[in-house]
Amino acid sequence: MLACNVGKTDKIIRWIIGIVILALGYYFKTWFGLIGIIPILTAVFGRCGLYYPLKIDTTKKEDK
Repeated sequence: MLACNVGKTDKIIRWIIGIVILALGYYFKTWFGLIGIIPILTAVFGRCGLYYPLKIDTTKKEDK
């Protein structure tokens, strides 16, 4: 099973970005706002698929 690689600060930033993208999509009445679901899901599950091949880990050592 893949370990979590998204830290707390990263999760907060992803939530904010996701909500902003969704709100802009709603405001401009476009389906592109649904792209905001991606950062929200990565924040909820704590895993980012792009981080694995790039070997990026934003979690603190004590969080693991």
